Amino acid sequence: MKAVITKIAKRIEDAGGRAFFVGGCVRDHLLNTGSYDFDIEVYGLNLEKLENILRAHGRVEAVGRSFGVLKLFHPDGEADFALPRRESKVGAGHRGFVVDLDPTITRKEACARRDFTINAMLMDILTDEIHDYHGGRRDLDRRILRHTGPAFAEDPLRAYRLMQFSARLEMTVAPETLVECSRMDLGSLARERIFAEFEKLFLLAKRPGLGLETARLAGIIAYHPELVTMVDCPQEPVWHPEGSVWEHTLLVVNEAAALRQGDRHKDLALMFGALCHDLGKPPTTKVQNGRIVSPGHADAGVKPTRSFMERLTNDMDLIMQIESHVRYHLRPADFYRVRNEIGDAAIRRLATQVNITDLLRVAQADHFGRTTPDALAREFPAGEWLLARAEELQVREEPPTPILMGRHLLQQGWQPGPEMGLKLEEAYEAQIEGTFNNLDEALKWLGLFDDR
Repeated sequence: MKAVITKIAKRIEDAGGRAFFVGGCVRDHLLNTGSYDFDIEVYGLNLEKLENILRAHGRVEAVGRSFGVLKLFHPDGEADFALPRRESKVGAGHRGFVVDLDPTITRKEACARRDFTINAMLMDILTDEIHDYHGGRRDLDRRILRHTGPAFAEDPLRAYRLMQFSARLEMTVAPETLVECSRMDLGSLARERIFAEFEKLFLLAKRPGLGLETARLAGIIAYHPELVTMVDCPQEPVWHPEGSVWEHTLLVVNEAAALRQGDRHKDLALMFGALCHDLGKPPTTKVQNGRIVSPGHADAGVKPTRSFMERLTNDMDLIMQIESHVRYHLRPADFYRVRNEIGDAAIRRLATQVNITDLLRVAQADHFGRTTPDALAREFPAGEWLLARAEELQVREEPPTPILMGRHLLQQGWQPGPEMGLKLEEAYEAQIEGTFNNLDEALKWLGLFDDR
């Protein structure tokens, strides 16, 4: 795709303009991370002339015409072309701007409106010359994430971008940038925009805990009160020598990141489950017999998890999966402690409440997200034991399939209605308990308990 972009840049030059790679693709080029997201800024041409040049090289969509953004679709890839612009803050939130396209704006002025210095560099497509007006290359070398200038404060979404960039790039945030974020009003941001930044943090960062700690230092978690409660909540040092619930949670999300499978929905459930798994500790923590305990914290964590997630998304399927991870995250360890007493029914019943394989990822992250000797030794026998039992019972990924179904009852002379539904529920419970294991046994059971 770069060869195509170079041809376009030459056409732009012939028309009296100049094209530059800008933002993240320049940053990633300098980091040698091989970015395939091509953002190009074009100076000296109006939008109509630019569009005419692009149409000679592929299909063009005006994905943000009011913002001067044209997307080129070519067999070799895609690229976004934009004109430099001035933005005037006229209202609250991420969208409260009036945009004025201006191809005559200076490169330095255009770059000053970008969020971070490391994203405010240009690279001439035809010469590979880097234009760095705000110290981005220096900050990149020093691994410092710093806002570019006063315009940063105009867009509160940039606070959340700071959160996810600090983790993805594993960079230290400049103190003045933390202060700038702490002054922002984040309350007017749409939940979809906030969720998108959490998604980048949780799906792209190797150590998402770095971003969460940035969120604490920058005052971002003040807008997520459920997270705030974890910061100073103590834990029993015997089980959690690493410190508070917050410090433990940062380790847990880092462990969870290593267990991502590449399935967006499952990975988000895993990561948010890791973040929320101990939200029930702050309201339940007390000192008892000289020890810090949090009885019932798994169940108690469901309510704050729901309130936290509903301010981020309306995806109820995702929220319910996260709630299941929170409610049952201790179950593998609890079962293992009394493994000689745990029957098949308990494991089958757990499989009706949560995907056991997915739950074990959260439980493993929770277990390894500590600094106890067994965690540091990477030992989690409870997980291995439960996974083997679930595999044996064929309930690793799904609950047991009902043996006795509606058609069987109809064949036995039952009539459709509430009574049949209740009998099927009773039959499934009997199946979970191991009362019968095949259809013949199920029909015999039905004959014995046909209470029509």
